[in-house]
Amino acid sequence: MGRYVFEARDGRGRVFKGELDAPSENEARIRLRAQKLMPMKLAQAEQKVSALKKVDGKSVPAKELQIFTRQLSTLLGSGIPILQSLEVLSQSQRSPGMSIAMKAMINDINQGRRFGEAMAEHPLVFDRFYVNMVKAGEESGNIDSILLRLASYIEKAVKLKSQVKGALVYPIAIMVVAFVVVAGLLVFVIPKFETVFASSGQELPGLTKMVVSMSKVFISYWWIVIGGIVGGSFLAMNYYRTDDGKKTIDGILIDLPYMGDLIQKSAVARFTRTLATLLGSGVAIMEALEISSKVTGNHVIENALLRAREAISEGKSLTVPLSKEKYIPQMVTQMIGVGEQTGNIDAMLNKVADFYEDEVDVAVNALTSIMEPLLMVVLGGIVAVMVIAMYLPIFNMAGSVQ
Repeated sequence: MGRYVFEARDGRGRVFKGELDAPSENEARIRLRAQKLMPMKLAQAEQKVSALKKVDGKSVPAKELQIFTRQLSTLLGSGIPILQSLEVLSQSQRSPGMSIAMKAMINDINQGRRFGEAMAEHPLVFDRFYVNMVKAGEESGNIDSILLRLASYIEKAVKLKSQVKGALVYPIAIMVVAFVVVAGLLVFVIPKFETVFASSGQELPGLTKMVVSMSKVFISYWWIVIGGIVGGSFLAMNYYRTDDGKKTIDGILIDLPYMGDLIQKSAVARFTRTLATLLGSGVAIMEALEISSKVTGNHVIENALLRAREAISEGKSLTVPLSKEKYIPQMVTQMIGVGEQTGNIDAMLNKVADFYEDEVDVAVNALTSIMEPLLMVVLGGIVAVMVIAMYLPIFNMAGSVQ
């Protein structure tokens, strides 16, 4: 690897001077052209040893990453070189993670590193998918179009994620409200009724005894109940982060009625959109499948894609292994087969992604419409049982008086 001193001109006639690392003079010229610079002078300089340190940044919100990507695409499309574009954008970044990453990337590019290589040093900000897209854009010399496609992809991915998250958060919120209501009745309401019942001296119905016992247990051991719920949730989340836990829980979730349908459709939408974006940008099919499998969000679908990747490495078509997978819809494999035959697989995958993103909308609305009355009935039933339990002794006392 040699270091070259260059003097180059951009599309607007502005002259830039600097140094870059390249294995040969021809490669140095290619890298300059990838940055929209036309080399005028290029000479080998004395090699300087520099310690490039990886800067640990912080994660960046997807919305901010999408805005940065779209702005960078606009600047590069206007003929501004990458280095100058990054310097312009670094002045308006609010996120600490993005600010740290951009300063480090500017420093790396000044030392001759390529844009994609500099990005790869910050995996918390730019994931493997993003870096591979940028590298493909550098190789093709069409990085501004790739970044525009990336911005559109991030926008759709954020929308899809928010839809699925909204469908999952709603029942959890209802259950939390139900727990608070029931706890309030057990702590504040039932003890007052118990005092009245004790003064009457009458034998209490079985249902009333059960509710009163629940009230006493909760008041005496509320910290154990709440600690058990919180601790159980924490353990479940930690178990899900393990390979065995993710495999087990994802396998259960995808087979649930309604919820499993939503999970399957959202995973297929993510997979097809990601694979279409990567293939359309020139990323190799093996690399594209491996990256796409990681963004599905479900272990079952991920394993299906990895098995398909292994089959392709053996010389098979993508359609053949996917058609044997239970959780990959037949429509997906048929569209992929048409794309393989016509040589337009990325366009077909985009159509599939559009279809399943619309299907996720329908699934979310269906799940919400079913869960809302169901949870209300459950909550109402619990409250009704407790109210009936408290009024049964009153009815008995009224009968005794008569």
